[in-house]
Amino acid sequence: MAVAHPTPQPAPSARERRNSEFTALSRIVQASGLMRRRRGTYWVRFVVLTGLLAGLVTALVLLGPSWWQLAVAAALAVVLGQVMFLGHDAAHRQVFESGRWNDWASLVLADLYAGMSHGWWQHKHSRHHAKPNQLGADPDIATSVVLFHTQDLVHVRSGLTGWLTQRQGWLFFPLMLLEGLNLHVSSVRRLLGRGAVPRRALEVVLITLRLGGYLALVLSVLPFGMAVAFLGVQLGLFGLYMGAVFAPNHKGMPLVAPDARVDFLRRQVLMSRNVRGGRLTDLLMGGLNYQIEHHLFPSMPRPNLRRLQPTVRAFCAAHDVAYAETTLLQSYAIVVRHLNAVGLAARDPFQCPLAAQLRAAR
Repeated sequence: MAVAHPTPQPAPSARERRNSEFTALSRIVQASGLMRRRRGTYWVRFVVLTGLLAGLVTALVLLGPSWWQLAVAAALAVVLGQVMFLGHDAAHRQVFESGRWNDWASLVLADLYAGMSHGWWQHKHSRHHAKPNQLGADPDIATSVVLFHTQDLVHVRSGLTGWLTQRQGWLFFPLMLLEGLNLHVSSVRRLLGRGAVPRRALEVVLITLRLGGYLALVLSVLPFGMAVAFLGVQLGLFGLYMGAVFAPNHKGMPLVAPDARVDFLRRQVLMSRNVRGGRLTDLLMGGLNYQIEHHLFPSMPRPNLRRLQPTVRAFCAAHDVAYAETTLLQSYAIVVRHLNAVGLAARDPFQCPLAAQLRAAR
């Protein structure tokens, strides 16, 4: 009787092997229980932040015309930053099992609490998560006032613009003082534009109530000059806070060519950078200091990212995937050097691209 031999199976391709690596990591994470929701923790955060906002509004009214109001404005900037982190978590489905509950929570926090369009931010942030640091796909590195790369530069910058661009690394954080205003303007522009925006009418109502009510309150309590100073401090520090938290995550990390094909594990790990620190760092950065873990498992509740990190770091080491982690101050230095190197490259059209990359990597 003839013995049947099994049909030989073709060896898996390199792409299939790499995709199976993330599948293996996902199984480990699912078995760990770290994907389970932390509703109690999030409800506490929501109640505390709501209480802090109510307290700051009360302080604004009771203090009246006083330059101590600038301290209230500074505190308000930090609390609103924390509100945005909570809205970010809800948008990533970290808070509730129900996608509908998460969407509504994120919308209320973004529009009514912070005065920014949930639909605009969600669209932009989803594109970033899908293809971080990919040219032509990631809106966070799109060419604008600050150049994060020179590939899309149409005209070499010269004159005053060129002088500023060459020093854009040093100017980056001062420019973030304008980011708070920019976020509000971009939100309103998106809602009043022609593109499709889910729940446009509701968002217009909520943002009108939030921004209109906020301006009316400040102007009714403070003299005009003091009100302008209050708004300037609050918006400036809020923008600086957001920039200081988001800048270390991807700026200065490798850029991906528009047509490059990268597996999910390496796409998320190699383009992201973690920031070392303790519980205070976790709080102030909204858990985004665990950027690698967040990009790999965006729906994992923020409090679990710290516990996940050792697993991901060991997995990357076992599969020879570079895992970037540094201190907060070192990350800022990397961002400044990278932006200055890009700015210098934008000045000189004959500069060697390889030399620019080597200088940025130092």
